[in-house]
Amino acid sequence: MNTAPRTAVVVGAGIVGAACAEALAVRGVRVHVVDGGRPGGGATAAGMGHVLVLDDSAAQLALTARSRTLWNDRRGGWPAAVEADPCGTIWVAADDEELAAVRAKHAAYAEQGIATEILDAAALYAHEPNLRRGLVGGLRIAADSVVYPPAATRALLDTVVVAGGRVDEARPVLRCGDGFVECADGSRLEADVVVCAAGLATPVLCAWPALVIRPKKGHLAITDRAPGFVRHQLVELGYLKSAHGGAAESVAFNVQPRATGQVLLGSSRQIDDADPGIDRAILARMVEHGIAFLPGLAALPVIRCWVGIRPSTDDHLPAIGPVPGAPRLWVAAGHEGLGITTSLGTAELLVQRLFQEATTLAWQAYDPARFVAAPAGEASHG
Repeated sequence: MNTAPRTAVVVGAGIVGAACAEALAVRGVRVHVVDGGRPGGGATAAGMGHVLVLDDSAAQLALTARSRTLWNDRRGGWPAAVEADPCGTIWVAADDEELAAVRAKHAAYAEQGIATEILDAAALYAHEPNLRRGLVGGLRIAADSVVYPPAATRALLDTVVVAGGRVDEARPVLRCGDGFVECADGSRLEADVVVCAAGLATPVLCAWPALVIRPKKGHLAITDRAPGFVRHQLVELGYLKSAHGGAAESVAFNVQPRATGQVLLGSSRQIDDADPGIDRAILARMVEHGIAFLPGLAALPVIRCWVGIRPSTDDHLPAIGPVPGAPRLWVAAGHEGLGITTSLGTAELLVQRLFQEATTLAWQAYDPARFVAAPAGEASHG
């Protein structure tokens, strides 16, 4: 765009869309948010709610680190319902090989100014006494946190409304184009810019098949209240290998303490599976894997299980920016399991680019133009 937008339509009221809408609204842009369901009710509601730094790639590390800073800068300003808990993360090392990986991770984070603490076995058990015996240590990242995503989404959208914007739920969208949106009720919305943050639906709505966003199905289970059973988010060192490996199905150990005193247990991945039904076999594998790290989990009643579908690009980085050939159509999608963490950083980057400002992050790694082909038909001409 040649000039800063004065009006915007944001399609998708998950946490990424809500963050983009809020970032635009606080800049004085009149924002209209449209979603076919309830705000924060899709992938956002199904997520764990972690706010953490990950280093699967340099671009992922940069986006998650910046986003975590933005979350932490706002910690005192969230409503109580967001349940922002600065519990930190411990990456658990099961053997000496994984402890070597801890040291490498510590060094890599230190180079980026990210504080971490290497734990030996004694320190690990002092922090988390319910872990199974025989583990050799871990890496503690105290600045990580956990939030309740639906409430955070609502808080972001409340800011939009206070600024004079509008949020329409249960209003399905058929198509996003270069400065316009066509809704299923026959209406057409026009604005200086359209931001499509519709997760898996983004390529279809933008008529842009070159943007491939794959479903990755995941299960979660939450226990009855057990205050203090875990004190940090706990993640095994093999988590990233599981999350981004080539196996069609995988499980990894990842648990969180919740503000309610409950324990949230993950995680599983089934690539290219968008079935919302619970797969009892993989759920059982996930729970058994969790018990292998936290034997006491076996005594905690699980009160609910559910499925979420993560929207993932093939390079595991989101698409943030204008669609090639359609300068008034922007996307913010494909965040996989990091949409909660990276929502605020995504919004900052998108708005900085829209307003043609210097960007806090190098934007090229997330630019949709890396997917080459432009959208087809009217969506590219509007």
